[in-house]
Amino acid sequence: MKLFSKLFLLISIILFISACGKEEQPANENEKDQAVEQTEQKDTEKVKEIKAKEETMEVDPLPTTYEELAKLPVGKLVDFNPDISNPEKTLEAFKDLPTLSSNPSQKELDYFYRELLKLVQDEFKGPEDLMKEMRFQAIGSPEMEDSRYQFKENLNVEIILDASGSMAQSIDGKTKMEIAKETITNFVSELPEGAKVGLRVYGHTGSNADSDMKLSCSRSDIVYDISPMDGAPFQTALDSVQPTGWTPTGLALREAKKDLEAFDGQANTNIVYLVSDGVSTCNDNPVQAAKELYDSNISPIVNVIGFDVNAEGQNELIEIANATDGIYQKVNDESELKKEFDRISDLAETWKDWKEKNTQALERKMVQNQLDIFGYITDEGANATFEGSEIGLILFIFKENGKMDVESYRYLDKVNDEYHDWINSEVEKFETELKSLNNSSYAEAIKALEEKYQQNTQ
Repeated sequence: MKLFSKLFLLISIILFISACGKEEQPANENEKDQAVEQTEQKDTEKVKEIKAKEETMEVDPLPTTYEELAKLPVGKLVDFNPDISNPEKTLEAFKDLPTLSSNPSQKELDYFYRELLKLVQDEFKGPEDLMKEMRFQAIGSPEMEDSRYQFKENLNVEIILDASGSMAQSIDGKTKMEIAKETITNFVSELPEGAKVGLRVYGHTGSNADSDMKLSCSRSDIVYDISPMDGAPFQTALDSVQPTGWTPTGLALREAKKDLEAFDGQANTNIVYLVSDGVSTCNDNPVQAAKELYDSNISPIVNVIGFDVNAEGQNELIEIANATDGIYQKVNDESELKKEFDRISDLAETWKDWKEKNTQALERKMVQNQLDIFGYITDEGANATFEGSEIGLILFIFKENGKMDVESYRYLDKVNDEYHDWINSEVEKFETELKSLNNSSYAEAIKALEEKYQQNTQ
């Protein structure tokens, strides 16, 4: 009986399992059908989402002229320098780029490239920037029609120095303020007799704390009045400046206008150099302040030095220079800052020679034209090469880390190569045109450049 009972129990279990299997199979098939249906629905929704996203995408066109290229703002990650050995750093820095779908359209890929380019956009300078350089080198030439660039009996140079808290940051073991002080000291010690110098500072009061914003943003002091150089008092004034507060660039420019009011442009060659490492933090409209200074009867030449400046600060300082038809130059270290101040020293020596000869018959050597051309072409070509290589490396890192497929990478890499090949070809054409002007006088070369620039922008 026990054996029969066990057999009966075993048969019952087998029949129960079989019955269950027969009952569950249709359920499993239903679940599969439902799963397929849900997948298809998700795919349909994804396609709709991608199409909707594409409809709202605005793909900015790439520049078609060098003037358009030069107007693009510098990207906030321009100095990022991607490292293939540390892809996580790159992926984190560019995490806000649009996410590519599994099968991206050309429009989606073009949009991705434009957004990436905006982040790493380098500074390119159009022909008008070279014209500014050449005009500055030509100060004192009798051929220069703009009275700002004609030597007068008096030469006045005012330096406006940013002394905000960020100037306490270090470069190669020295603070930016220490580097600026040493460079300025060397510069003023070489000024010829008769040239006057003034030093105005800003950002040197209060602190970076919110509670000190009002104090810091309301102070800019001229620590050395515009006058002939006197070494000891000047050094004492310069040494007293410490980087500490906010950045009232607009206030400093407005106060500089007051400093120079007694030096009318009819009898004075007035040059203002703004040295800053960042954007104004005081809501004081520095671009408008610079324009007011430029348009006054002081008739100054206003040049701007961006010292180890980030993209945001660089874009604002470029605007200030453009508003005053001045030169903007970014410098990264002590040697580059010294090079910019050497320009003023050379100019002051030329003014001294003009004054001693009491004639405007100054000789201009074409080698200076050639140096300007060489420097311009070298910088533009280097910027194009570096920017293209940087974008290429970022794209490679994205591909290698599963952020885009091989086909997308190939397309974007080709777009990147073609775009930067175009930039380099424009630089080469411009080099040829400029070299043909090298036997011309400064005035003739500048006139030819201006005519070409006006044609390009019509």
